[in-house]
Amino acid sequence: MKLIDVLLLSLAAAIVIIAIYEIMTVGIGEAYWLVMLAVMIFFIYTYRKKR
Repeated sequence: MKLIDVLLLSLAAAIVIIAIYEIMTVGIGEAYWLVMLAVMIFFIYTYRKKR
């Protein structure tokens, strides 16, 4: 596992935690962009792993 893969996975996990907190405080409507950002980073990570 390369350093960039570790960083991508860690960043996605951190954003998921932040998104969960934001969903609990302000609701899904305001935190939707954080959820989508985490999903996008996770998809980039899986794409890099398959290649």
